[in-house]
Amino acid sequence: MSESGGSTSAAWWKTPLLHRLSKLQQREDQIFLVLALVIGGLTGLAVVAFIVLTERIGMRLYPAGGAPWRRLLFPVAGSLGVGYLLYRYFPNARGSGVPQTKAALYAREGRITLRTVLGKFFCTSATLASGIPLGREGPSVQVGAGIGSVLGRLIGLRTEQVKKLIPVGAAAAIAAAFNTPLAAVVFALEEIVGDLNAPVMGAVVLASATAWMVLRVLLGDHPLFKVPQYQLVHPAEFAVYAVLGVAGGLVSATFAKLLLGMRERFLRFPLKMAWLHPVVGGLLVGLMGWFVPQVLGVGYGFVGDALNGKMAFNLMLMLVVLKLLAVTTSYASGNAGGIFGPALFIGAMLGGTVGTAAHHFFPAYTASPGAYALVGMGAVFAGIVRAPMTSVLMIFEMTQDYSVIVPLMIANLVSLFVASRLQKEPIYEALAVQDGIHLPTAKTRQRPGQSLVVRVMRTATELLPAEITVREAVERVRTTELLSWLITDQRGVVGVISLSRLERELTESADKQLAELVDPLAFPHVHPDQGLDLALERMGANQIEILPVVNRGDVHKLEGILTLRDVLHSYGVNATDRA
Repeated sequence: MSESGGSTSAAWWKTPLLHRLSKLQQREDQIFLVLALVIGGLTGLAVVAFIVLTERIGMRLYPAGGAPWRRLLFPVAGSLGVGYLLYRYFPNARGSGVPQTKAALYAREGRITLRTVLGKFFCTSATLASGIPLGREGPSVQVGAGIGSVLGRLIGLRTEQVKKLIPVGAAAAIAAAFNTPLAAVVFALEEIVGDLNAPVMGAVVLASATAWMVLRVLLGDHPLFKVPQYQLVHPAEFAVYAVLGVAGGLVSATFAKLLLGMRERFLRFPLKMAWLHPVVGGLLVGLMGWFVPQVLGVGYGFVGDALNGKMAFNLMLMLVVLKLLAVTTSYASGNAGGIFGPALFIGAMLGGTVGTAAHHFFPAYTASPGAYALVGMGAVFAGIVRAPMTSVLMIFEMTQDYSVIVPLMIANLVSLFVASRLQKEPIYEALAVQDGIHLPTAKTRQRPGQSLVVRVMRTATELLPAEITVREAVERVRTTELLSWLITDQRGVVGVISLSRLERELTESADKQLAELVDPLAFPHVHPDQGLDLALERMGANQIEILPVVNRGDVHKLEGILTLRDVLHSYGVNATDRA
């Protein structure tokens, strides 16, 4: 009786929802467009709250002309407190938010939890308000995408429809964060979806426009930066803009390599100390801010000064170096925040530096330094984020100045070329790989089903614990006919080892643990949606006959195993008689 009553009371609120669900599923297209409006409105409100919280709290914590100890204390205290919150309660709220958004779309069935959305909002707000020089735009993307994911799952949309809401929320976030509705649409399609012709474009445009209108109603119709009208003084200026593009590419590649290199080192530290890592970034920022207050925060006010030619050459040059170090260290150490805003800041200072030098030596042939600061913003953004179309449209919409579009395109193209030559892997993809997230390429998503790993893989049984020694491992495998085994620890699979490697290690260091023989951040593997041809290629390159099949959202999550025998059998080759 009590069980029956409990069941009834527990299900009373579910019955109406399930009753409506069948009707909702028949009208998903209409529901989807309504959701785009709702997501745009809610995301616009969230971004406005971001802006108000970070700017007003920051002004109170370390006001202009305030005591130097404030500029040291608050970044350290903020990074310490937020570091603990991220470690203890919101582990998915670290970093930029853009790689996590793409991971939700392609590796996690469109799932971003409400807990992550709230954690991202509050932790990023506290981080930026304390003076850590990261951006709010990337986190806004994850918050907007999360709002879409939560609402879509709440009303019971199919997984494919929920996934389509991810770029919708992302576009709304960029539209409100930068006051750039057109660039937001291009960014969502160019960077998040990877397809400018995606069928979700209509909803993306609708959400972007809605979020933009919310921003205008609440904060007014003002461009992010107010700049004077520029014009091309002489055709020879194109050469200076090309030089600026080269400098932007070099700075972009340096930024990416420095950030990825430091972050890799932090990720190798013990996980139990991860809550303390952000303090490294906070301490460095505090020490820099003690002497150079302009390092603190995103610094859009100083960007405006550079665009209007109000900053000295020495200060701009110094800020390029200091901001580069402060941002990369803050991000790599695990603080919550993005790289959009810092990219624009560094670009403006770099452009202002180049423009000041050019105008000093060739005053009759060059525009004022502000024009080069404007182009520099786009050049560094394009080089770091690798979204050239978004960069051009964003600079135009933020400044409402069309006169520098051609110089901007030249500098962007050169910067993108130089940066991609020096840093092959785009920064968001590299950051995702460091987190164990392997996003599919467009080619992977278009593979025919008959050649996929998922059709051939089977349950994994060939496992060796990472904590055993080489001697113990050899004793275990001697009774089998296998030539390769997976190594696992508490995280899951962390590597693959062959019999020949074990035999070599047995003669040199028999008491060494297997964990010391593998790199958990980079080991051979495949994903269920990849092709068998790629699996054969990786087996050959690593001289192994077995590959772990892992989840795209977590490289350590083992979903199955793929053997050379099974692959050859799928192609109709008898592999029983091996030479």
